[in-house]
Amino acid sequence: MLLDRLFRPRAALLAGRALYALAVEQSRRPELYSAFGAPDTVEGRFEVYSLHVVLLLDRLRGLGEPAADVSQSLFDTYVKGLDDALREMGVGDLSVGRKMRKLGEAFYGRGKSYESAFASLPDTAALQALLTRTVYADADSHAAPHLVAYVLDQRAALATQPLERLQAGEVSWNAA
Repeated sequence: MLLDRLFRPRAALLAGRALYALAVEQSRRPELYSAFGAPDTVEGRFEVYSLHVVLLLDRLRGLGEPAADVSQSLFDTYVKGLDDALREMGVGDLSVGRKMRKLGEAFYGRGKSYESAFASLPDTAALQALLTRTVYADADSHAAPHLVAYVLDQRAALATQPLERLQAGEVSWNAA
């Protein structure tokens, strides 16, 4: 029993992993690709997947140390998921580090851009421009306003969810 307690993952670690799994699940919803026109490509899925992680990180930002621990765990799990995906896609060990660095820089840049776009709300022009530039980079962006509405809806729904639920690794996403 003592060893079990010593080696049991911290609650924040478990919560971050659970939130990550729920973000991945939500980012795989077919409506995001059919109704909102997000490209069903590696790049398009990366953008949609990263968007959901950013939404969770945005919700956890500024909520104190327990939320910061969950946020860090979520980010660490996200990075590990990217690393695992690259390896599953057959990227060689010598290239993984370089590709992870590029993906990390891309995610950091996206995070800052989303933060700036969220700060300019209720004006949605910056958010729409960001989604057009990232999610729809190589695709028709006619559905971008619908994706903007989806992002705002998810962000509003996350804002109503108590910190305790998030710290328990629970999140409720609105239907797409």
